Amino acid sequence: MSREKNHILEKNDITLLLRAGAPVLILETHEERRAVTLLKTISMDLGLPIFTWSVTSGMRREDLMLDPQPHLKEPGQVLAHIRSSTFDGVYVLLDFHPYLKDPLHVRLLKELAMDFDQGQSKIVLISHEIEAPAELERLSTSFELALPSDADLRDIIREEAVHYTNRNQGVPVRCDDATLEQLLRSVRGLPAGDARRLVTAAIVDDGAITECDMPEIMEAKHRLLNLDDVLGFELETSSFADLAGMKQLKQWLMQREKFFHGSVDLPGMEPPRGILLLGVQGCGKSVAAKAVAGVWRVPLLRLDFGRLYNKYYGETEKNVRSALRTAEVMAPCVLWIDELEKGIAVGDNDDGTSQRLLGTLLTWMAENRAAVFIVATSNNIEQLPPELVRKGRLDEIFFVDLPTAEIRAEIFSIHLGKRGLDATGFDLPRLAALSDGFSGAEIEQLVVSAIYATHSRSAGVTSEDLQHEIEKTRPLSVVMAERVAALRHWASERTVPVD
Repeated sequence: MSREKNHILEKNDITLLLRAGAPVLILETHEERRAVTLLKTISMDLGLPIFTWSVTSGMRREDLMLDPQPHLKEPGQVLAHIRSSTFDGVYVLLDFHPYLKDPLHVRLLKELAMDFDQGQSKIVLISHEIEAPAELERLSTSFELALPSDADLRDIIREEAVHYTNRNQGVPVRCDDATLEQLLRSVRGLPAGDARRLVTAAIVDDGAITECDMPEIMEAKHRLLNLDDVLGFELETSSFADLAGMKQLKQWLMQREKFFHGSVDLPGMEPPRGILLLGVQGCGKSVAAKAVAGVWRVPLLRLDFGRLYNKYYGETEKNVRSALRTAEVMAPCVLWIDELEKGIAVGDNDDGTSQRLLGTLLTWMAENRAAVFIVATSNNIEQLPPELVRKGRLDEIFFVDLPTAEIRAEIFSIHLGKRGLDATGFDLPRLAALSDGFSGAEIEQLVVSAIYATHSRSAGVTSEDLQHEIEKTRPLSVVMAERVAALRHWASERTVPVD
């Protein structure tokens, strides 16, 4: 749809609401200036005066560009003044949401709304976030300004490139078509002002739009959409080189990469939706989640169930809905839901919160069409509801088992290399044999402990030092042998091994 057609439809929708909608219009947006300009145009088309109010300036008539009336700064004063007005108008209250907690203001607004219900006058509440009091629910309607279309964003990128060229003696901005499309995807879902600032930041530092700019843009985009750490932006992703073994998982991901990015589109084929990684603790599920994002070159978002829960009824579901909306805006991306069972475990001791959260997640998974690939991890399949783990919700359930001797040798090599040690100087086959039953995380700690123990020794770490650490460590597979054995038995016929 063209840019002009989008704007016409938006204007028509608001016009209809001002003509025949509820007496109170709630408009949630970060683009206050654009909202006021749009309302001013519509009000003048309807032949109605328009007034704006803020707690800093008081009330001002916008269509005549009159000076503000500072004696009407107090919320109660302006509501009383509007009620005493003898002519119809559109009254726009900016950032009024803090005052909706006062019963007096709520009552005044309700009386105004009832007075306006049969006339042309409207109250418009504009803020970034507004929760209407129960008293106003039947007297109000909500509307969100449309986010910039791709055509709008292309214009913004073009305008900022022209501005840079004009300011720099005709030097053009360097960019290729592929990177331009990547930038467009990166700022998609942001208000126009925010998108423009990120585009400008990408251009001004070096006069070029390059792939190196994208991680910073995505991090900044996430900050703009922040959810109080409910949904974290993981700066560090991994590559397959960081992932020992897991050959079947790697092949599965490589086969589906082009389908996820939309570069292959076959009839009847849907993009991949997600996987569940079930397995023994410390065997690489988190590294695998990071590797998906790193290899597919998309942002990695981590949904923290521990922060999702809120003591106020209904807030947990609101948090997860907000997190999922943010993931859609950040698309294409990987959504990592770590330790899934902690958020939606089957149980009846949480007033039904986990069941409501599960319903919210399942509904979103069924309806979502954005390029959001879920990587859910779990250590305990018994706590997960059957509705989630059945085929069709996610594409596959992979089991991450304790590493084999070959993979343990590879894990030793990876973690020695990460710490500046030459793995060829170690007896990796012997270390792998001695560490039977150790997880990847436990092997990493063996390397770390050996370095701590020998840091003051000139000779450095040796195979014998690592052997000593192995001999004094009891791995989880021994400490919790029964539980690990039960998990491996359950997974043997129900899941796909990663190797």
